[in-house]
Amino acid sequence: MRQFSNILKKNGLEVLKYTIRGRATIVKTPLGQFVFKKNNGCDIYKYLSSRNFEYFPKIIDFDNDNIMYEYLEDIDYDKEQRAFDIIHLISLLHSKTTYYKEINYDEYKKIYEEYKNKINYMNNYYLDLIGQIESKIYMSPYEYLVARNISKILSCFNYCNIEIDKWYDLVKDKKRKRVVTLHNNLKLDNLIKNKHIYLISWDKFKIDFPIYDLVDFYNLYSLDFDFISLFSEYERIFPLLEEEKILLNVLISIPNKIPYSSNEFDMINYTRRLIDKIYKTENILASKEKEERKDTKK
Repeated sequence: MRQFSNILKKNGLEVLKYTIRGRATIVKTPLGQFVFKKNNGCDIYKYLSSRNFEYFPKIIDFDNDNIMYEYLEDIDYDKEQRAFDIIHLISLLHSKTTYYKEINYDEYKKIYEEYKNKINYMNNYYLDLIGQIESKIYMSPYEYLVARNISKILSCFNYCNIEIDKWYDLVKDKKRKRVVTLHNNLKLDNLIKNKHIYLISWDKFKIDFPIYDLVDFYNLYSLDFDFISLFSEYERIFPLLEEEKILLNVLISIPNKIPYSSNEFDMINYTRRLIDKIYKTENILASKEKEERKDTKK
C-alpha cells in the first residue's frame, strides 16, 4: 500500500496488517488501528467543525491523496435505534449548516419542470404497463398484483401533480432558497456508535434542499422503520418550511418503475414492496395532515 507510506512514515507507524472494506483501508499498527480513505478534500470537515458539528471520526493526518482517521469499533445495536440516531444527527447537521441562497427566476422553474416531467413519465409508464397486462388472456402473478392495485398506483400521480403545482405556486416568485449541507449517503452502515455516534462516508456531500437526505433515507428504508416518529424527531430539531413539506410529500409518493427480472418471484417481491410502500406513504401523509390540523386549531 505505497499510497499510504508518506503518512505512515511521518507518524512513525509500522504496518502489521491491511484490511480493505469498501472504499476504506484499515491499517493495523503497534499503536492501534487507523482508517485510510481517498482525500476528496478536508474542507468539508473544517466547515462542519466551524459550524459546531463534529459527529465524524477524528482526522489524524492527511496529504494530497489520502486522509488518515481514527479507527472506531462499531457497536452492534437495535436497527430502529440506529435509524433514530441517523435522523437525529441529520437534523442537527441541517440546523447547524442552514442558510439562504439567492437564486435566479429559472431555478425553481427548472426544478418544477424536472419533477413534473418525472411524474408524467412514470404515470405514462404505468398506463402503458396496465394496457399490456389487460391485453393478455392470462396474467402472471406479478401482473395480477399490478392490475389489482393499478387504481392506487395511478392515484399517486394525480396527488403528485396537484401537490407539485401547489409547491410551484408557493415558490415561483421567491428569490432565495433555504439550503443545508447534505450528507447525501445515508445508510445504516454509515453510522458508527462507540462512546459517541458518528457519521462516516462524506464523499458525496452537497449543498441543497434539506429534504433530499430524508427522501433518500425513506426510499431505502420505508418499509423497515416507523417514519412517522422519525420525521417527527427530525422536525422537532429542524422544522421544515411549508414548501419543503410539500416537496417532501411529493418525492416520497412517486412510485418507481418495476425492474424486469426473468425470475417471477423477484418480480412479485418488488411489486409487493412497491405497493406496500404506497400504502405506508399514504398513512404517513394522512397522519401528518392530522397533526397539522391539530396544530392549526391550537
